[in-house]
Amino acid sequence: MTTTPAPPCAAATCTRSLRTHEHEAGQLLCTPCVHLIGVWLQVELPRQIIVLEASRQRETTGSSTGGRTAYRTAPLPGRDDILNLLGPAAWTDIRDPNGDQHGTLSILGVLIPWARTICDTRRWNPPALTPAVIADWLARPAVLDWAARQPWAGDMRDELHQLMRTVRATTRLRPQHRPVPQLCPRCDGLTLVATDHQLYIECTGDNCRAMYTREELALAARLDVAQHGAICLTKNCGGATHEIPAGRRTLRVHYCAPAVLEGAQR
Repeated sequence: MTTTPAPPCAAATCTRSLRTHEHEAGQLLCTPCVHLIGVWLQVELPRQIIVLEASRQRETTGSSTGGRTAYRTAPLPGRDDILNLLGPAAWTDIRDPNGDQHGTLSILGVLIPWARTICDTRRWNPPALTPAVIADWLARPAVLDWAARQPWAGDMRDELHQLMRTVRATTRLRPQHRPVPQLCPRCDGLTLVATDHQLYIECTGDNCRAMYTREELALAARLDVAQHGAICLTKNCGGATHEIPAGRRTLRVHYCAPAVLEGAQR
């Protein structure tokens, strides 16, 4: 009996293959990618927009000579890179016969075409044309789950990925990556990394790249303690205590090798 290999996730920036249940449900994007899009649109982008709004104006410094600084041309009233990102965008297609429309797309310039595609196909009323409102609308489960099953789902994920890269490069605010003090259940490497707002903790080992929820890692820690060690109650034990994320709480697991326990009992 031959098994058909699982198709890859439709996003060019994702290296994960679809799981059986994802493929049977008609998804073209893997579940981590769908969750990540929701995090970008509902959690990170609104916060980035606040920083962009507060950074419109150029920084002003006094002249080193003590006089006024002269410009050949009048400077822009704000930072052009941020003004471009926060600028408006049309709901309909724009013709550019002179070829002078270039530069970085604004946030609305990326979000509006996808909202328009979905609204035209599903015959839904469009949301208000503000970045925060459109981002929240695109991240609604009914909208995002449907979009993840469309032929252009990979393109949507890749464009949003590029948008977030551009925004982060402008604000210099990026999600934090934190090492997790627990061995990977698959490769036994100390290579687990947790990223802000991410649903999964990922193994960064080149030959592994496994992904786990926090509950799965908490269960793996309990199993590891049951199989290879024990909970040590000795006051002066030299074992190590690790904090492992488990949902909204943190599980404190004390690892103590059997040899350490035998020495303590003697």
